[in-house]
Amino acid sequence: DVQLQASGGGLVQAGGSLSLACAASEITFDDYAIGWFRQAPGKGREGVSCISRSDGTTYYADSVKGRFTISSDNAKSTVYLQMNNLKPEDTAIYYCHARSVLNDRIDYWGQGTLVTVSS
Repeated sequence: DVQLQASGGGLVQAGGSLSLACAASEITFDDYAIGWFRQAPGKGREGVSCISRSDGTTYYADSVKGRFTISSDNAKSTVYLQMNNLKPEDTAIYYCHARSVLNDRIDYWGQGTLVTVSS
């Protein structure tokens, strides 16, 4: 079965940093765009960042540009999200997501990891 194992959430003060990791198994890593969505309390889920393994294209939500960096390690089938200069509004559950670049109707979700930024 396809699994996306997310890790790295936690509690940090505003201005601090955290790094999230999403380890993928049972998928052809290069055939997917993998990234992160988040859902803050009382809000809908929003896309944060993703990377397409096939061509290296990256996407960032405007709210995180310049603060978050997404990268991937093909050998480990893992995508990382380095989050710097965190703000209280970044507080959310972060979900790892993979979407096939060959068939965009195929996607998978990992479990969420909680990021809490205190002011």
